[in-house]
Amino acid sequence: MAATERRHSTMVLVIGTGGAGLRAAIELAEAGVDVLAVGKRPKEDAHTALAAGGINASLATMDPEDSWQQHAADTLKESYLLGDPVTTRIVTEGAARGIDDLERYGMNFAREGDGRISQRFFGAHKYRRTAFAGDYTGLEIQRTLIRRANQLDIPVLDSLYITRLLVHDGTVFGAYGFDLTDGSRHLIHADAVILAAGGHTRIWRRTSSRRDENTGDSFRLAVDAGARLRDPELVQFHPSGIIEPENAAGTLVSEAARGEGGILRNALGERFMTRYDPERMELSTRDRVALASYTEIKQGRGTPDGAVWLDVSHLPRQTIMNRLPRVYQTLLDLQMLDITRDPIKVAPTAHYSMGGVWVRPEDHSTDVPGLYAIGEASSGLHGANRLGGNSLIELLVYGRITAQAAAAHSASLASHPRSTTAVDEARAEIDDLLANDGPENVRALQRAIRNTMTEHAGVVRDEEGLRTGLDELAAIEKRMEHMGVHPDIAGYQDLAHAFDLKSAALAARATLEAALERRETRGCHNRSDYPDTNPALQVNLVWSPTTGITHESIPAIPDEIAALMEDVSTEGKLAE
Repeated sequence: MAATERRHSTMVLVIGTGGAGLRAAIELAEAGVDVLAVGKRPKEDAHTALAAGGINASLATMDPEDSWQQHAADTLKESYLLGDPVTTRIVTEGAARGIDDLERYGMNFAREGDGRISQRFFGAHKYRRTAFAGDYTGLEIQRTLIRRANQLDIPVLDSLYITRLLVHDGTVFGAYGFDLTDGSRHLIHADAVILAAGGHTRIWRRTSSRRDENTGDSFRLAVDAGARLRDPELVQFHPSGIIEPENAAGTLVSEAARGEGGILRNALGERFMTRYDPERMELSTRDRVALASYTEIKQGRGTPDGAVWLDVSHLPRQTIMNRLPRVYQTLLDLQMLDITRDPIKVAPTAHYSMGGVWVRPEDHSTDVPGLYAIGEASSGLHGANRLGGNSLIELLVYGRITAQAAAAHSASLASHPRSTTAVDEARAEIDDLLANDGPENVRALQRAIRNTMTEHAGVVRDEEGLRTGLDELAAIEKRMEHMGVHPDIAGYQDLAHAFDLKSAALAARATLEAALERRETRGCHNRSDYPDTNPALQVNLVWSPTTGITHESIPAIPDEIAALMEDVSTEGKLAE
């Protein structure tokens, strides 16, 4: 019997219901534009909710000297000169308005005694510009946006997995997908589509993403529609992800643990940061601490299961309970480990996709008319290292701007292009996967990709390893032709995993090929065979399966911003 198919029509479809997607949907609804938001997991549990540290804006509530120009300078410096200056100006100049929007929606920021929004140091910021809400800033932002979306009666479809964007004559006209619970199909016609479905950090074995998110969905959907990717090799590894239990490997131990005085030791008991950054020690930058831990493990000074020790047990119990409550509870829940008494095993973990879908800085439009990308799905701001606290403000700024652009695109259409062929192909893609009854297990193939990426494209890469990774990936892609897909009475998760696998394979190929092309060490990208930065590679690498990799030059940094770029002291500050 043919699967039930439900049909929807809207002016703008938003794919992803984290902070970026909800902010875009709110902007559209407030302007009276018809919008539909869809997500494959409950919006209350979107990835945004995991962001702990804070959100950046040069409000100057604590340091009157701060300015958006200085914020831009710090951001471009930290990007290792790969960030786009126009994107950076738009985000930093629009940041204060982003905070105002959250206040208008009723968000509870931490405040000083006189009512000013509190701001603290975060990473390589010259001034205090990170606003926060305890150690659950992302969760509070997500709750605030959900509350506002509810007030506006924005239709949101949870548990809807989008499998394909619908394109006719190179222009997007909607999307196709299925319900994760009952398998019913959904055909959505839309004048414009905003892609806000996250990055690709789940294609590594240890990652701070949950098992069903950030598998590269945005990358595959965009590329299959005719868009390109930019800098997919630039991935930030967080230094402290737990390594057990296996199903939670990569769950973050907040950097607040180091900020409060946590100490890193190898299996020999040595405080190894003395070798890598004797001045800042555990307060060094995220990429440097991750590289240090990786090196200790790789050179045989890690634990037998590939970790180092992070110890806060010497701190007063009250300090841990008051300042690190989430870390304490997480370790108790996952490992029955009492961090007031025992150290934590940690290892570097894939944390944030700094590259993503190629977009124009002005409005985050893609190569495909009517298609936009925002949040971690997009690229342009972070370059080769993300300034801590910038990702949350980016999604607010571009959520607003891109929503306006999508609404304008919808209003400009004289007619609504459609293609029965494109819809038939989307239906057939699902039908073909459901008909697969091969011997290859989807989850095992996912694990194979994660093993390959962890082994050959992790914190440190080299030519031999990346080429081996590409060979292994080709073998996995061959095995994917013989996979079996078996939904059952519990739902259609197995079909979702099959699409996750397709996304992961594409994201892995883009990452490996771009990492091979970037023959230098810059920011998060460490090439042991090319340890120096190459000025000729101060470019963005743009990838597509049809054109391969092209080098894209980066606009010049305006003089007023360049004059403010300097090495910022991180003494006494948490580095990211």
